[in-house]
Amino acid sequence: MQMPTSKICGESSHTGFAGLPHWHQDDHSAAFAAFVCSAREMLARPYRHVSSDFDQDALRRCCERAETQPDLSRDQARAFFEENFCLVDLEGPGFVTGYFEPLMEASPVQTKDFCVPLYCRPPELVDIDDSNRPSDMDQDCRFGQIKDNRLVEYFDRGAIQAGALAGRNLELVWLKDKTDAYFIHIQGSAKLVFPDQTIVRISFSAKSGHAYSSLAKHLSAKQGTDEQLMTADRLADWMRSNPDEIDAFMAHNRSYIFFRIIENISESDGPVGAARIPLIKGRSLAVDRLLHTFGVPIWVRTKEPLPDQENPFHRLMIAHDTGSAIVGPSRGDIFLGTGPEAGFMAGQVRHDAQMTLLVPRQ
Repeated sequence: MQMPTSKICGESSHTGFAGLPHWHQDDHSAAFAAFVCSAREMLARPYRHVSSDFDQDALRRCCERAETQPDLSRDQARAFFEENFCLVDLEGPGFVTGYFEPLMEASPVQTKDFCVPLYCRPPELVDIDDSNRPSDMDQDCRFGQIKDNRLVEYFDRGAIQAGALAGRNLELVWLKDKTDAYFIHIQGSAKLVFPDQTIVRISFSAKSGHAYSSLAKHLSAKQGTDEQLMTADRLADWMRSNPDEIDAFMAHNRSYIFFRIIENISESDGPVGAARIPLIKGRSLAVDRLLHTFGVPIWVRTKEPLPDQENPFHRLMIAHDTGSAIVGPSRGDIFLGTGPEAGFMAGQVRHDAQMTLLVPRQ
């Protein structure tokens, strides 16, 4: 597996933290609180370690030191990161997008109005890794099924939309709108409000195993327009305006997501990310899970502000999540909160970025 090429500490283009642009302007106490959340989870159940830039024991020692600290001030938290980490410039041109937790109406049962299902994980779905992946299967495929004593591809989006799972009581919840359902698939989680005002949180459980394909890119190519201008709002508007084409259009993204209901989570918490903790608005970053270990801090800087800010985005974030479209050492997805306002912001974030990994000191 190819890992990011890095330049550590003194070999970097900046001289330690003192040379990191805008480092002193951030609220490091907020970053520290986000780091502690995943540190506690990692100490209880270590994350899968994939980074070549440090060993897992070094990160564990940093987590142990963080867990013993009381609430730190901004200056104390900044000192903690400076004393316990050094810097690695991540390879290649960086790029960040934004994502959010949709807030939508739903029903626990099918009705005339609520007729679009979100499915739970089918029992026959098999996890795939290097130990059981057939030689002729895509190396990125993580799920499949057993047929004729062979591990093969699972049903893709087109097959599932056509009814491959219908009638098996796998429907988790029901939505009103196919476009809404698709965007929950893209975000990987949602807060749902049932007709009796019960609030339910759902999160990623598994997927069909097929490679993700961007419908925004597909529509841009179809229309001959600049894909950089294809925001989530524009994509959703086209999908809702073309109900006769939507199924065939969505089938171009063969990847299909399955969900589970999240229990024992506060209404004020964010959705649960791949690092097994509630995501933190503006501090949780989705990263490439094949290149980065969950729980590591990453300094993200852009030349553009987020939609609700005046100054360019410069912030210490923590790797708390992943996503099918998040590929590469300098590719990130910023969690921006829950609901329509967060969704609007997320749809506008398509920023070139520079990323610096904070590497635990030995």
